Amino acid sequence: MGDAIRIIGIDPGLRRTGWGIVESLGNSLRFVASGTVRSEDKAALAMRLCQLHDGLAEVLHQAMPHEAAVEQTFVNKDAVATLKLGQARGIAMLVPARAGLVVAEYAPNAVKKAVIGVGHGDKKQIHMMVKVLLPKAIFDTEHAADALAIAICHAHHRQSAAYRLAVLAS
Repeated sequence: MGDAIRIIGIDPGLRRTGWGIVESLGNSLRFVASGTVRSEDKAALAMRLCQLHDGLAEVLHQAMPHEAAVEQTFVNKDAVATLKLGQARGIAMLVPARAGLVVAEYAPNAVKKAVIGVGHGDKKQIHMMVKVLLPKAIFDTEHAADALAIAICHAHHRQSAAYRLAVLAS
């Protein structure tokens, strides 16, 4: 049996970016840590992106994960908000990539399916199942809980043959 793989899940957001770290060994998962990186609401966009970058970089430096997973952006009715979320998501992908990690991306429905068994569900169901799957998990915001769900999703998908082949090809 190999060593545990430390996975960071990232739920990008411009105001609050959640992060959650789990260790995966075979079929077992263990909660490591979670939290939320915040940016100042009244700061200029560039400064807010710097705050997210620096906060995530510090988390990666402290936790030293092996792999990263980020939730894909969904498009909503507010185009400006979607663009800003996309910029925060770019930071969420850039920081682990710059640290040399493979970064997987998952659609919100894939995360829900991996955690609650169906592709549609509300936040309460996801947070409840995160607590069931990781009984020792603590999270300070719903964004951190969502990030743990993303890490759980990645832990399930990384065991698939298709994922292993994709990593070898990259």
